[in-house]
Amino acid sequence: KPTMLHCKMLIFDQHLVSVGSTNFDMRSFELNDEASLNVYDSEFARQMTAVFEQDLRLSTPYTLQRWRNRSWKQRAAEVIVVPIASQL
Repeated sequence: KPTMLHCKMLIFDQHLVSVGSTNFDMRSFELNDEASLNVYDSEFARQMTAVFEQDLRLSTPYTLQRWRNRSWKQRAAEVIVVPIASQL
């Protein structure tokens, strides 16, 4: 069964791959220790593109309709989290 790897991956021009924990926002840059590995290799970029495309095939789009149909538990959790959302 597929699992999820929570990392960020950028592929540039089918040659450069950047993969790691880095969140690309100012809050993360200021508060968190982030790490990324940059690899300049066309074959590695090809392999990572294939991994990404496979993950995309296995993914489920989160549509507006799905969001509107979320459970009451999910809606309640959202209300509870709102006051601390900026810290998450």
